[in-house]
Amino acid sequence: MSRLTISNALGIIESSDKPFKELFSHGSMSVEIYKPNKIDLQSPHSRDEIYVVATGSGYFVNGNNRKKFEAGEVLFVPAGVVHRFEDFTNDFSTWVFFYGPEGGENA
Repeated sequence: MSRLTISNALGIIESSDKPFKELFSHGSMSVEIYKPNKIDLQSPHSRDEIYVVATGSGYFVNGNNRKKFEAGEVLFVPAGVVHRFEDFTNDFSTWVFFYGPEGGENA
């Protein structure tokens, strides 16, 4: 992919059989697009991650917190923390940035 745009990324994910696709990596950083279909089946990840919501809205569970989210919002999840998107709109998609060492920055 020559440009990391929302439209390019969504075009790639539409032809994938998975709800996520890695689009770029450099060093410890990985950039993905994520577009779950009705239910977010994620489990905790081994590295820290940042979401930048590209489209849609809903609720985000991060540990014991559940809060509304909307397009353009930045969300952080430390490594190992239970998290998921709930009650999201059909057009929901998000950039995902994994980075740092296994176990997270504070490991």
